[in-house]
Amino acid sequence: MQTTHTTQAGPAPHDLADGVARFRREVFPAKADLFARLAEVHRPTTLFIGCSDARVVPELITQSEPGELFVVRTAGNLVPAHAPGADGVAASIEYAVAVLGVTGIVVCGHSACGAMTALAEGADLSAAASVAGWLRHADASVARTAGVTGPGRLSALVRENVRAQLANLATHPSVARARAAGTLTLHGWVYDIRSGGVTDVGPAPAG
Repeated sequence: MQTTHTTQAGPAPHDLADGVARFRREVFPAKADLFARLAEVHRPTTLFIGCSDARVVPELITQSEPGELFVVRTAGNLVPAHAPGADGVAASIEYAVAVLGVTGIVVCGHSACGAMTALAEGADLSAAASVAGWLRHADASVARTAGVTGPGRLSALVRENVRAQLANLATHPSVARARAAGTLTLHGWVYDIRSGGVTDVGPAPAG
Protein backbone atom coordinates (compact mmCIF):
# COMPACT_ATOMS: atom_id res chain seq x y z
CA MET A 1 0.00 0.00 0.00
CA GLN A 2 1.36 3.37 -0.96
CA THR A 3 1.45 6.00 1.73
CA THR A 4 1.12 9.62 0.79
CA HIS A 5 2.90 12.13 3.00
CA THR A 6 1.52 15.63 3.15
CA THR A 7 3.29 18.65 4.53
CA GLN A 8 1.22 21.26 6.26
CA ALA A 9 2.20 24.74 5.21
CA GLY A 10 3.38 26.95 8.04
CA PRO A 11 4.01 30.66 8.24
CA ALA A 12 6.51 32.05 5.78
CA PRO A 13 10.00 32.57 7.24
CA HIS A 14 10.83 36.08 8.29
CA ASP A 15 12.58 37.88 5.46
CA LEU A 16 15.72 39.33 6.99
CA ALA A 17 16.32 41.71 4.09
CA ASP A 18 12.86 43.19 4.60
CA GLY A 19 13.68 43.56 8.28
CA VAL A 20 16.88 45.44 7.50
CA ALA A 21 15.03 47.73 5.14
CA ARG A 22 12.37 48.44 7.78
CA PHE A 23 15.10 49.14 10.35
CA ARG A 24 16.76 51.67 8.06
CA ARG A 25 13.42 53.27 7.18
CA GLU A 26 11.53 53.26 10.50
CA VAL A 27 13.90 52.62 13.41
CA PHE A 28 17.32 54.08 12.57
CA PRO A 29 16.17 57.67 11.87
CA ALA A 30 14.69 58.00 15.37
CA LYS A 31 17.98 56.86 16.93
CA ALA A 32 20.41 58.46 14.49
CA ASP A 33 22.09 60.57 17.19
CA LEU A 34 22.58 57.50 19.40
CA PHE A 35 24.15 55.51 16.57
CA ALA A 36 26.39 58.46 15.69
CA ARG A 37 27.77 58.37 19.26
CA LEU A 38 28.07 54.59 19.22
CA ALA A 39 30.11 54.78 16.02
CA GLU A 40 32.82 56.47 18.12
CA VAL A 41 32.35 54.99 21.61
CA HIS A 42 31.77 51.44 22.86
CA ARG A 43 31.18 51.46 26.62
CA PRO A 44 28.61 48.85 27.65
CA THR A 45 27.92 48.64 31.37
CA THR A 46 26.86 45.01 31.60
CA LEU A 47 27.99 41.67 30.21
CA PHE A 48 24.88 39.56 29.62
CA ILE A 49 25.51 35.81 29.25
CA GLY A 50 22.38 34.11 28.01
CA CYS A 51 21.18 31.09 26.11
CA SER A 52 21.30 30.91 22.32
CA ASP A 53 17.56 30.10 22.35
CA ALA A 54 15.80 32.37 19.84
CA ARG A 55 13.03 33.09 22.33
CA VAL A 56 15.41 34.81 24.74
CA VAL A 57 16.33 38.32 23.56
CA PRO A 58 18.47 40.15 26.14
CA GLU A 59 17.86 43.67 24.84
CA LEU A 60 14.10 43.07 24.72
CA ILE A 61 13.89 41.53 28.19
CA THR A 62 15.94 44.32 29.79
CA GLN A 63 14.68 47.09 27.51
CA SER A 64 18.26 48.12 26.87
CA GLU A 65 19.39 50.53 24.19
CA PRO A 66 22.07 49.62 21.64
CA GLY A 67 25.47 49.91 23.25
CA GLU A 68 24.37 49.10 26.80
CA LEU A 69 24.84 45.32 26.82
CA PHE A 70 27.83 43.22 25.79
CA VAL A 71 26.16 39.91 24.95
CA VAL A 72 27.49 36.36 24.93
CA ARG A 73 25.05 33.60 24.02
CA THR A 74 25.78 29.90 24.33
CA ALA A 75 23.65 26.76 24.32
CA GLY A 76 22.33 26.39 27.86
CA ASN A 77 23.96 29.70 28.92
CA LEU A 78 27.00 27.62 29.84
CA VAL A 79 30.27 29.24 30.90
CA PRO A 80 33.30 26.91 30.91
CA ALA A 81 35.51 27.33 33.95
CA HIS A 82 38.81 29.03 33.21
CA ALA A 83 41.35 26.77 31.55
CA PRO A 84 44.58 27.27 29.59
CA GLY A 85 44.26 27.83 25.86
CA ALA A 86 42.17 29.97 23.55
CA ASP A 87 38.42 29.95 24.14
CA GLY A 88 35.84 32.21 22.52
CA VAL A 89 33.69 32.51 25.63
CA ALA A 90 36.70 33.20 27.85
CA ALA A 91 38.02 35.81 25.42
CA SER A 92 34.67 37.60 25.37
CA ILE A 93 34.49 37.62 29.16
CA GLU A 94 38.03 38.95 29.47
CA TYR A 95 37.44 41.64 26.85
CA ALA A 96 34.22 42.79 28.51
CA VAL A 97 35.77 42.98 31.97
CA ALA A 98 39.41 43.94 31.40
CA VAL A 99 39.07 46.13 28.29
CA LEU A 100 35.52 47.50 28.26
CA GLY A 101 35.28 47.74 32.04
CA VAL A 102 31.76 46.42 32.53
CA THR A 103 30.59 46.75 36.12
CA GLY A 104 28.06 43.92 36.13
CA ILE A 105 27.67 40.44 34.68
CA VAL A 106 24.34 38.65 34.39
CA VAL A 107 24.07 34.92 33.70
CA CYS A 108 20.50 34.31 32.57
CA GLY A 109 18.82 30.93 32.24
CA HIS A 110 15.25 30.45 31.08
CA SER A 111 12.21 28.21 31.21
CA ALA A 112 11.79 25.42 28.64
CA CYS A 113 15.53 25.43 27.90
CA GLY A 114 16.32 22.72 25.35
CA ALA A 115 19.78 22.05 26.75
CA MET A 116 18.51 21.67 30.31
CA THR A 117 15.55 19.58 29.12
CA ALA A 118 17.95 17.15 27.44
CA LEU A 119 19.88 16.78 30.69
CA ALA A 120 16.79 16.55 32.88
CA GLU A 121 15.32 13.80 30.70
CA GLY A 122 18.59 11.97 30.06
CA ALA A 123 18.21 12.39 26.30
CA ASP A 124 20.28 10.23 23.97
CA LEU A 125 22.81 12.62 22.44
CA SER A 126 24.91 9.98 20.71
CA ALA A 127 24.09 11.55 17.33
CA ALA A 128 25.09 15.01 18.58
CA ALA A 129 28.58 14.53 19.97
CA SER A 130 29.43 18.23 20.05
CA VAL A 131 26.27 19.02 21.98
CA ALA A 132 26.95 16.20 24.42
CA GLY A 133 30.49 17.41 24.98
CA TRP A 134 29.40 21.00 25.50
CA LEU A 135 26.76 20.00 28.05
CA ARG A 136 29.48 18.51 30.24
CA HIS A 137 29.91 22.08 31.48
CA ALA A 138 26.60 21.51 33.28
CA ASP A 139 27.78 18.40 35.18
CA ALA A 140 27.76 20.28 38.48
CA SER A 141 24.21 21.47 37.80
CA VAL A 142 23.05 17.92 37.18
CA ALA A 143 24.77 16.71 40.33
CA ARG A 144 23.15 19.41 42.44
CA THR A 145 19.66 18.34 41.31
CA ALA A 146 20.20 14.59 41.37
CA GLY A 147 17.63 14.14 44.14
CA VAL A 148 14.90 16.17 42.43
CA THR A 149 12.32 14.17 40.48
CA GLY A 150 9.05 14.85 38.73
CA PRO A 151 7.78 18.02 37.08
CA GLY A 152 9.98 20.27 39.19
CA ARG A 153 13.25 18.76 38.01
CA LEU A 154 13.63 20.95 34.94
CA SER A 155 13.01 24.22 36.76
CA ALA A 156 15.38 23.17 39.54
CA LEU A 157 18.03 22.29 36.99
CA VAL A 158 17.62 25.61 35.17
CA ARG A 159 18.01 27.47 38.45
CA GLU A 160 20.97 25.46 39.73
CA ASN A 161 22.64 25.68 36.34
CA VAL A 162 22.67 29.47 36.55
CA ARG A 163 24.35 29.24 39.95
CA ALA A 164 26.87 26.68 38.70
CA GLN A 165 27.77 28.88 35.71
CA LEU A 166 28.24 31.85 38.02
CA ALA A 167 30.71 29.75 39.97
CA ASN A 168 32.51 28.88 36.71
CA LEU A 169 32.52 32.54 35.74
CA ALA A 170 34.19 33.47 39.03
CA THR A 171 37.21 31.29 38.12
CA HIS A 172 38.19 33.60 35.25
CA PRO A 173 41.17 35.76 36.30
CA SER A 174 39.76 39.02 34.93
CA VAL A 175 36.53 38.43 36.83
CA ALA A 176 38.34 37.47 40.04
CA ARG A 177 40.53 40.59 39.89
CA ALA A 178 37.60 42.93 39.26
CA ARG A 179 35.55 41.39 42.05
CA ALA A 180 38.47 41.68 44.45
CA ALA A 181 38.78 45.35 43.51
CA GLY A 182 35.08 45.87 44.14
CA THR A 183 34.38 47.05 40.59
CA LEU A 184 32.31 44.09 39.39
CA THR A 185 29.17 42.34 40.61
CA LEU A 186 27.68 39.05 39.38
CA HIS A 187 23.99 38.27 39.10
CA GLY A 188 22.00 35.14 38.29
CA TRP A 189 18.60 35.36 36.62
CA VAL A 190 15.97 32.95 35.34
CA TYR A 191 13.60 34.27 32.68
CA ASP A 192 10.14 32.72 32.32
CA ILE A 193 9.07 32.80 28.68
CA ARG A 194 5.34 32.41 29.31
CA SER A 195 4.95 35.12 31.97
CA GLY A 196 7.84 37.41 31.06
CA GLY A 197 8.99 37.33 34.66
CA VAL A 198 12.62 37.37 35.75
CA THR A 199 13.70 35.74 39.03
CA ASP A 200 16.95 36.63 40.75
CA VAL A 201 18.53 33.36 41.90
CA GLY A 202 21.42 34.98 43.71
CA PRO A 203 25.03 35.91 43.07
CA ALA A 204 27.92 33.54 42.55
CA PRO A 205 29.44 32.05 45.69
CA ALA A 206 32.32 34.10 47.03
CA GLY A 207 35.86 32.91 46.52
